[in-house]
Amino acid sequence: MKKGIVLKLFLLTAGLCLFLIAVIFILQTVFFKQFYVHQKIKDVNAALQAYEQDYLDHGSNTQEMAKLEQDFFQKHNTWVTALDTRGNLKFADDFFMDIKLDHSDEPALADTTITVPLYSFINVEDFSSNQTFLTPWIEEGGMIAMEGLIINNQPMIQRMGRNRSNLRDESRLENHQMVSKEYEVLGRLGAVQYREQYSSFLATGTITKVRVPEGAGVARYTNHLFLDRIKAFQADLLYGDFKDTANAKQVIDVEENHVNYKIFVDRTRDRDGNPAYLFAMTSLQPVNEAAGIINDYYVYIIIAALLLVLLTSFYYSRQIARPLLRISRTTRQMAELDFSEKIPVTTKDEIGDLSGNINELSERLHSHILQLEQDIEKEKQLEHTRKEFIAGVSHELKTPLSVIQSCLAILNDGVASHKREHYFAAMEDEVGRMNVLIDDMLELAKYESGTYKMDTGSFSIDVVINRVCTKLTPDFAAKQLLLHTSLIPAEVEGNERRIEQVIVNFLTNAISYTPERESIYVTASEERDTILICIENKGAHIPDEQLEKIWDRFYRGETSRHRSTGGTGLGLAISKKILEMHGVPYGVNNTSDGVMFYFQLNKKA
Repeated sequence: MKKGIVLKLFLLTAGLCLFLIAVIFILQTVFFKQFYVHQKIKDVNAALQAYEQDYLDHGSNTQEMAKLEQDFFQKHNTWVTALDTRGNLKFADDFFMDIKLDHSDEPALADTTITVPLYSFINVEDFSSNQTFLTPWIEEGGMIAMEGLIINNQPMIQRMGRNRSNLRDESRLENHQMVSKEYEVLGRLGAVQYREQYSSFLATGTITKVRVPEGAGVARYTNHLFLDRIKAFQADLLYGDFKDTANAKQVIDVEENHVNYKIFVDRTRDRDGNPAYLFAMTSLQPVNEAAGIINDYYVYIIIAALLLVLLTSFYYSRQIARPLLRISRTTRQMAELDFSEKIPVTTKDEIGDLSGNINELSERLHSHILQLEQDIEKEKQLEHTRKEFIAGVSHELKTPLSVIQSCLAILNDGVASHKREHYFAAMEDEVGRMNVLIDDMLELAKYESGTYKMDTGSFSIDVVINRVCTKLTPDFAAKQLLLHTSLIPAEVEGNERRIEQVIVNFLTNAISYTPERESIYVTASEERDTILICIENKGAHIPDEQLEKIWDRFYRGETSRHRSTGGTGLGLAISKKILEMHGVPYGVNNTSDGVMFYFQLNKKA
């Protein structure tokens, strides 16, 4: 049995561990990346909403924008910036140059000054610490030539050079994303349709102002990848390939150097109410690296799981199988009615609870078997009592039947015909005694059957006692007895009719055994949550050995007064059953000069 239990638990634990590892592996392989991407998009979108509010509240210059962008990257590992309606960086006033146009083949541009964002052409690292450009012809006062497009009546520069002749040689500067987009659109539309849709210009001018950041460490333009994606977005926006939907958030997938990125474009407005974009970019590389490392790490996880299974099976064999074997042996002895052995309870887990429960079950079975033996003995005694009861009933009925038979014989023989009415009255009295006896016997049998249910309610005990005393006034007067009552008005719980029957039985018993011209005391007093009712009569005491017997059927303390009391001998037995069914204390005591019956009732809640 021990091997079977351990083997089953071993296989169950091993299967469960391997199943969990397989489920985790499958979920991680199939769903974790999608879950990560979904959660990442959700988190970045939520962060962009907060960033938009910060941008509107605090983004008024380059330094504040740089701080907002840096804080956003540290919190969310995501690059973010704000773009104007043409896709240029907002607040790029620390990396630009102003050009006064001297000549242009586009008349609208002649004698105008345009601002060129340098991040579109030159990386911030492309100048030294003393801010001398590697392209020496870019300097204030120097001449410059430009080539580009007119989009939405605004110039968009694609190439710059010292003069027109070197706009196509190696010394030129290009907005590579715009140039690449130009070739793409040109190939898609053709030269004729391209020229019809997009107007180009060629212009020359003088550099009037150049401004660069104070150092690469504090610049906002050191992330080439992020800037390239901004310029690519700008090219798509200006050439119309970006589907711009007002007040809509867009998420774009891109891949660079075999790494996936998510780009977030959120259409918004700046503090002046002008259209603007929040542009963010986050890398998905961490999840790919983590997933790859975990795949290799699963070998160690499986080895650790197998070691765990082995240790668990050893635990099973010592902590579970051994107690179960002991429990099996003990329960087998219990099946053979041997309750001598107890299971030691050494743990506080389910096995310990089971052992304790079996020990308790053993004790209860043992006690119930002993109780059953006692009940069998009581049943024998009850059978003896039944026989005595039948004998007592027979004796009680024999006397009235003998009286009736004698009266009938006298009347039949015609003897003492002048006492005819006397004999008929005697027979009628005996018949009445038998009716009362039979009613009492049936009532007592009903109470002892265990099927009778006592209905209870609330009633005034003082009213019931006064009613009984009034009903028994003739009986008090017949023996010239003095009745003393001391009652408090109180509402009690119980069956009013049956409690009245108890009071009648107790008072009738007191009247029967109280000498003439003596007193009977009836009191009702309060004791905490109960009312104590006492009925005391003056007269002879009941011997101590008979105090418990007076509740038995047909028992009378004075056999010489057997007929004179007029009772059936069942009144106190019936009262006992009624009080027991109420579940209240009752009893009888000898007082200094008499006997007192008492019982208690619960006060109305």
